Amino acid sequence: MVNRAYPVRNMHLVTLKYPGKINKENLCKIVKPVELKIVKEFMKGKPLFDDGWRNMLILGDNLPVLRTLLQDSRIRGKVRLIYIDPPFGTGSVFRGKRHVSASLKDEIAYHDMPLSPEYLEFLRRRLILLHDLLAEDGAVYVHIDVDAAHYVKVLMDEIFGIENFVNDIARVKCNPKNFERRAYGNIRDSILFYVKNYGKNVWNDPREPYTEEDIKRLFPKVDKDGRRYTTVPLHAPGETRNGPTGQPWRGIRPPPGRHWRYPPEVLDELDRKGLIEWSSTGNPRLKIYADEYIKRGKRMQDVWLNYKDPVYPDYPTEKNLEMVMKIVEASSNPGDIVLDAFCGSGTLAMTAEKLNRRWICIDISPLAIEIALKRILELKNYKPFVLINATGKELPSRLRKFIEKI
Repeated sequence: MVNRAYPVRNMHLVTLKYPGKINKENLCKIVKPVELKIVKEFMKGKPLFDDGWRNMLILGDNLPVLRTLLQDSRIRGKVRLIYIDPPFGTGSVFRGKRHVSASLKDEIAYHDMPLSPEYLEFLRRRLILLHDLLAEDGAVYVHIDVDAAHYVKVLMDEIFGIENFVNDIARVKCNPKNFERRAYGNIRDSILFYVKNYGKNVWNDPREPYTEEDIKRLFPKVDKDGRRYTTVPLHAPGETRNGPTGQPWRGIRPPPGRHWRYPPEVLDELDRKGLIEWSSTGNPRLKIYADEYIKRGKRMQDVWLNYKDPVYPDYPTEKNLEMVMKIVEASSNPGDIVLDAFCGSGTLAMTAEKLNRRWICIDISPLAIEIALKRILELKNYKPFVLINATGKELPSRLRKFIEKI
């Protein structure tokens, strides 16, 4: 097992027990592949590679669709990134129209089942198949409500292994609420981030720009040239008894349990360059200048404050485009396959188009497919893709009429 912040032991023995839970072998027997019938091909821009690949927008139940994709050697074990925003287990009916609050007259987008054993098994079966589609250096992000997140994490520990858990990202989804209730305001949801093999996954170290407030707060000092800076300790945790970083420098020993970050000759060079600030009591600290850090941006943490849901969404559960772009940039590279099995309004497809990734998006809702199709076609130079009907039935009349007008 890869070394982690905290050791785990025998956590594979911890599982969720509930009625209707089946093993992987029985799942593959029950779920049969389906025909992926191409309805229409859309071509505007040039493909990323001249290998016959076409991006896929698929209407149908994602469970048999995923089972079918596992039979495709171009896809099985080749998906670099999976981002899904599944139903949250709210028991609600979601309707689609572009305004803040849906009306009973709006078309139904989908029915969400309540948080229950049936809901957990619904999600678990799909995660099992998604695991097999994922590349060895791939990653999966599951966007989920806080009420379900703890149960879903245990399921993902079972499927992906607790050793492959990376982050539980807290995403602020909306502005503060002022509802009267005996509880704190609920303004966040969770994104559970797992990888196929911890330490081997694609990671492009995503950054965010520093704000003016960040710069003033993090770099509160100003030197004689007007450059903002802060100072940090020159020592680090861990004793070094025999090496040079454990010896006195300028007559000063590192504090107990710590060692100098640099050997004496490097410390001398930093001091000659004026990069060490000495306190009135003779304590040396390293200067860190803001302008050097601003160029690189700040590393993203596991609390995301700047990616709230759109106020006027095209689809009732539409997620922030910039947020999905950060995820795609972090855990995939140009040309990689990215997949969303609950595509909704097609935000992952939009992101993949902008960032030159291949994509596969699936949804059972005809309204979701229609909205995703509209958004993709509005792009100036989308890559070739196919609309696929995996329902085994004729397309719903509204969706069929929309396609005929294109």
